[in-house]
Amino acid sequence: MIARVSADFLIIGSGIAGLRAAVELADHGRVLILTKADPGAGSTGYAQGGIAAAVGPDDSPTLHAADTNAAGDGLCDAQAVHVLVEEGPRYVQELLEWGAAFDRGSDGTLDLAREGAHSVRRVLHAHDATGREIGRVLAARLLGRESVVVVDHAIAIQAIVENGAVAGVRFLNRQNELTEARAGATLLATGGAGQVFSETTNPPVATGDGVAMAYLAGARVADLEFVQFHPTVLNVPGAPRYLLSEALRGEGARLVNAEGESFVARYDSGGDLAARDRVARAIVLERERTSAPVYLTLAHLSAAFVRERFPAIQELCSRVGLDLATDRLPVGPAAHYVMGGVATDIAGHTSIPGLFAAGEVACTGVHGANRLASNSLLEGLVFGGRAGQAMRGWSVNSWPGPRTPPLPTVAAAGAPLSLAVSEAGLRDLMWKHAGVFRDERGLMKALDHVGPACHHLCAQLASGASLDGTSWRTASLVTVSNLILQAALRREESRGAHSRTDFPSKDDLHWGRRHYDLRTADPRATA
Repeated sequence: MIARVSADFLIIGSGIAGLRAAVELADHGRVLILTKADPGAGSTGYAQGGIAAAVGPDDSPTLHAADTNAAGDGLCDAQAVHVLVEEGPRYVQELLEWGAAFDRGSDGTLDLAREGAHSVRRVLHAHDATGREIGRVLAARLLGRESVVVVDHAIAIQAIVENGAVAGVRFLNRQNELTEARAGATLLATGGAGQVFSETTNPPVATGDGVAMAYLAGARVADLEFVQFHPTVLNVPGAPRYLLSEALRGEGARLVNAEGESFVARYDSGGDLAARDRVARAIVLERERTSAPVYLTLAHLSAAFVRERFPAIQELCSRVGLDLATDRLPVGPAAHYVMGGVATDIAGHTSIPGLFAAGEVACTGVHGANRLASNSLLEGLVFGGRAGQAMRGWSVNSWPGPRTPPLPTVAAAGAPLSLAVSEAGLRDLMWKHAGVFRDERGLMKALDHVGPACHHLCAQLASGASLDGTSWRTASLVTVSNLILQAALRREESRGAHSRTDFPSKDDLHWGRRHYDLRTADPRATA
């Protein structure tokens, strides 16, 4: 017998988008938050650089929008960008009023940083642990609220679809027992899918669960070919891939080759502060040209300033025997952020009534083909808040289009599922063939392995196969990998973070638009 819990509002995920939605909902009913591991295990706590907002005297929402659109390389949704930059300052001001300890100068004004592809200094930060500070503030707003219940180590696995709407999810609890969580409105705030790749900055929980769950239930997904690879990730053999924030370059850090020469300007006129996709490609090309590593160096800056400004990054470097302030730091790209996801409007509505999404799991189109640095925390804050507002009063009859008839919920019992691919093998395959540079041959080779595994997964689920927590992790990775590969193969151009060596130019005539994928009732069909 399946255990059941219920609430007025259900939130899957405890990062910035989920917490901001919960703040919006706490006075309007019972809120249940399911989080996959410990509440702070998601990507929000890993966000170092800061949160971008037009709050400086030389800035404006118009200028912020221009930078966002330029980074997005022609695919940003104009309405979503307008909402982000116009409402962002208000949401950031709320954080300040709630006690966010963003860094300030000696005169008490906000110490705004500059990052790649920003035309002015607009990034608020709390040293180099901004995400952790915002998470702290939002969690404090919910502390002691009897209307909010958090269940940790809860692995959400399937949407419950009844009468054409989502009525909650099934999840595995800490004891691996199947439980149903039912609610009037359900929000996916599950974060990203960096663990699809063997090289990633993302935490272990970032396996694309929300995208996979929504897609398997019949929701539309969009733009999954656009995966951002952060250019400066500490690349020490045998050590974890620690993110080295873009804020380092904003404060003057330089990228150099093995001879100590600056090189990014050889590939892009923006130099070290070009957009992330361009810097990542420059690093890969320079390593190929020289057959040697590339490095990030801050040795020309004040060591005292570096250590005071970036204490968390200094500590990460010290774990592998390096000094952030004085040593050359070997770096390379790693999967960092997925611009695509579950397709939503600017209020978080998906194509299935009752199901909302916000944050990295969602795709409003706000980032286009490449996300501007430090817009991710702002996205979670603004669109998490907007989704919470929309959840308060939704009804099936008022649900906005386009609406997709959801697929029947998969049976919850049956023979254990077998997956014909290992997680390690899958991640290596994706990094090799769907990484910074891609081509038809490599994408097809990867699909030869991933496609059959995805078909096998859908067929077994349709027949009632069951999974444990580990199997669901692999199932999510398989599903999202297949979607990324299909989308990357379809888009025959290079744009933003999607770089095809066999189609090196941007093609606005044929590809200057967004694309959507939808699962059909046929278990053999994937997109």
